[in-house]
Amino acid sequence: MSEAPAIPERLIPADDAAHLLIVDDDGRIRVLLQRYLTQQGYRVTLAGSTDEALACLKNFAFDLIILDVMMPGQNGFDFAAQLRADCGSLAQVPILMLTARAESDDRILGFETGVDDFLGKPFEPRELALRIASILRRAQPHSAATSVTHMRFGAFSFDLARGELRRGEELIRLTEREREMLRLLAENAGDTVTRSALAGPGGAGNERTVDVQVNRLRRKIERDPANPLHLQTVRGSGYRLLLDG
Repeated sequence: MSEAPAIPERLIPADDAAHLLIVDDDGRIRVLLQRYLTQQGYRVTLAGSTDEALACLKNFAFDLIILDVMMPGQNGFDFAAQLRADCGSLAQVPILMLTARAESDDRILGFETGVDDFLGKPFEPRELALRIASILRRAQPHSAATSVTHMRFGAFSFDLARGELRRGEELIRLTEREREMLRLLAENAGDTVTRSALAGPGGAGNERTVDVQVNRLRRKIERDPANPLHLQTVRGSGYRLLLDG
């Protein structure tokens, strides 16, 4: 990451600005990210380890966690999995993972643990800011005035406007990519959606990554993920979502 410009002392984020938690054992990276992201208008808290991050999470509410993979002790993958297994609000906090490891297996492992997005090191600060803004925009609830369209399948309903998946009254947590994939499938219910379309703009993931994310979705919406009734594979093409009725 190139060095971020210094922040004028007079620049203080608004009280209602999104609050970011940066977890990275590299002190220089933490400071550079804090300077740049504060300049972008975010409130920023730093943690040098997952233990420090947990302490912060117990005391503050965060809108996004920026998490490094390679750290002494507990690594980023294990920490992300720990948060996603939490029964409370921690499971809902979006995670952007930073990694110097570009292998597809690492990205797949991250998506399997529930990470929302990846950014490889080194990276451009502007790209980081755009990815953060994208995640936060999708995580924000829509206005109550927004028209609501519910898609129903089995015990589940999906609100296209809000991007919310529910089983009865229970809100089911979706990662950003899962939400976008489910929205695309729901908008084209009954029709085949190709793997390349599900990968997102610019081919955000290869076919194997898409398959992993679909399998994660199936574990959330299918009674028997090995024999899906609603999220079906169209051999050689992609997937389709079958709605009730």
